[in-house]
Amino acid sequence: MTSHHPSKDVAWCPGCGNFPILDVFNDAVSEAGIDRRRLVLVSGIGQAAKLPHYTTGNVFNGLHGRALPAAVGIKLANHSLEVVVTSGDGDMYGEGGNHFLHNLRRNVSLKVFVHNNQVYGLTKGQASPTSDEGFVTSVQRSGVILKPFNPLAAAIIEGASFVARSYAGARDHLKEMMLAAFENDSGFTLLDILQPCVSFNRVNTFKWYSERVRPVDDSHDPYDQAAALELALEWGDRIPIGIIYRSGRAAYESRAKVLSKGTMLEQFERAAHA
Repeated sequence: MTSHHPSKDVAWCPGCGNFPILDVFNDAVSEAGIDRRRLVLVSGIGQAAKLPHYTTGNVFNGLHGRALPAAVGIKLANHSLEVVVTSGDGDMYGEGGNHFLHNLRRNVSLKVFVHNNQVYGLTKGQASPTSDEGFVTSVQRSGVILKPFNPLAAAIIEGASFVARSYAGARDHLKEMMLAAFENDSGFTLLDILQPCVSFNRVNTFKWYSERVRPVDDSHDPYDQAAALELALEWGDRIPIGIIYRSGRAAYESRAKVLSKGTMLEQFERAAHA
């Protein structure tokens, strides 16, 4: 295993689920043959958003919930780049929720890896958009009363190109899903990664997830939207992990007439030398 992160100053708690995600990400990038000079890592604010600082590549670290607008701008300016958004459930589905929904509609070719720990880890443990009903925190002292947001269902309904889920405690499966995400070179690619928070979520632990996650059956047709939605709605005693949905929908940049002529960077350079 090749390490690309520093040996010190990693601001994650010992045992955090972010560590295996980082290790698997580095392995997947290498195995996929991605040139790190062309790799752009975009993040907002949060524990997951620190990942770009612990690996090698070009980095844009922005505001809380605003990773997607920056990533879209980078990708559309030069869609020959491999743009990966690394975000948490609060950053992506909470503060960034509006950007998430509308970029599912746009279907820009981004790789969006969400570390979903069902809690706000950076800001000390309040409920996130994906926290289960009844989850007790120092803020929600009587338990969460809101229904959790279902990112997979939203992505399927809006026709994202690729929708998958994996788990930080299943490294081989996670690498398989990351490699599949990298291979999907057209359209919005969502990989929701169940990632235990050892400090602030004592309910959804490694043990809790390990007892529930189940790989998607080989008979599942990811192009069947109704079947995919049914899988996405499963949560509780059984949590499906794997490729849930593929839409086959053309990417935004292939449908935009201006971008079909080449990247904005290439067009700018041609105009400058005309």
